[in-house]
Amino acid sequence: MERIQKNIALSGKELALGYFHQKVKKEILSDLNFALYSGELTCLLGPNGVGKSTLIKAILGQIHPWKGCIQLDQRSITDYSIEELAKRIAVVLTDPVFPGNMTVGQLIALGRTPHTHWSGKLSSTDREIVEKALADTKISYLRDERLSEISDGQRQKAMIARALAQDGKVMILDEPTAHLDLVNRFEIMSLLREIAHSQQKAILVVTHDLDIAIETADRFWILNCGTPLISGKPEDLILSGQINRLLPSDKYRFSLSRGRMEFEGKDLNFEIEGPQELVFWVEKALIKAGILGFDSGVSVSAEPLLIRYKDQNFSTLEELVIFLKR
Repeated sequence: MERIQKNIALSGKELALGYFHQKVKKEILSDLNFALYSGELTCLLGPNGVGKSTLIKAILGQIHPWKGCIQLDQRSITDYSIEELAKRIAVVLTDPVFPGNMTVGQLIALGRTPHTHWSGKLSSTDREIVEKALADTKISYLRDERLSEISDGQRQKAMIARALAQDGKVMILDEPTAHLDLVNRFEIMSLLREIAHSQQKAILVVTHDLDIAIETADRFWILNCGTPLISGKPEDLILSGQINRLLPSDKYRFSLSRGRMEFEGKDLNFEIEGPQELVFWVEKALIKAGILGFDSGVSVSAEPLLIRYKDQNFSTLEELVIFLKR
């Protein structure tokens, strides 16, 4: 079968990365290989301290590899000036600091700084790009609002719009959904996926939010101590079991059937009858309550919810748990 060739925006080959601490060389990552593709949203996942920040600093040219090379558009990162990199790679940090009285429009206009040089004066083309960034992130209505007067989710969209106005082929975001509520986390990641696909940008997101990453990412990079970087479609890594490299011990497992991380080793020794989606939640409540077995099964039905044990009926799981623990 003919393979589809994808455009590699950024790549790393045989990298060794680290830093010096009190003149002692401390290697953080070694034998590192990766490819970031245009038109894809890639999520970088791994435990704290594994070297994700070190990798991002190397991609941004802030530290130089001890071995190997990083290429942007098939050209070594070290061959670019700081000004050239700023035009090609846009970055959104976890906790950026901007004056609260700055407006959303002013913030997004800062994305054009690498292109306006010392003057900072926006041309008609620059203004068109700023307006497009506002429209692409669906926050044109916030143009004149002050950063101190909008929500965290809106502020994060404004940061993404600033990165879009920078107009680089690569966007890197460090935990863009940190501190956001569930709906805003989904909205931000869905927005990034839409931008990657529609504008053919290579977007790399550092995140710990596994559930939402599975729903939105085209590709995972899994980084763990002492093992090579794993790259692939999230669904492939789940089916192969490689997703379990993210889990710290045998206490946890990634459930293929439920698509989420769960505690390992606790199973009920009795039957629960009823629709599968209801059985799942009855089972979860009983396991959490430490009720793993007794002398009769449980049945559950919906509309209205009814849980039956022997000759007793319960309308909530809380009532069932209290009864069984008496």
